[in-house]
Amino acid sequence: MSSSAASNKKLVLEAFDRLFNKRDYRAIECWSDRYLQHSALIARGRDGILERAKSLPDSARYENQFAIAEDDYVVLYGRFSGIRADAMVTINVVRVENGKLAEHWDVWEKEATRAESASGLPMFGDHFPDER
Repeated sequence: MSSSAASNKKLVLEAFDRLFNKRDYRAIECWSDRYLQHSALIARGRDGILERAKSLPDSARYENQFAIAEDDYVVLYGRFSGIRADAMVTINVVRVENGKLAEHWDVWEKEATRAESASGLPMFGDHFPDER
């Protein structure tokens, strides 16, 4: 992995942790002024992501299982919990430009319980959500 890909991965992981877990709203400075948001759940621009973060309950938490970085793109595989009854496993794709989060796409899926898992394997980590 190139040093820029490694630094992009570190930037995106720290930005998500600061904004969604630590509720450090100054972390919005990690997002570009020209931020493009492709999520169906979040309004346009940097203000949209900030308002979404502020609207989450105190119980909301983002956990990252792994991150992949290539050039200007970082892909996070993680879980948002504490937002609704079911945890949601997510894939977030972030494009970094000039040291800022510049563009974002995501996919969300309800985390399956053991009874719901056709494979018999958990979607996130090594435990099912109903076995924690």
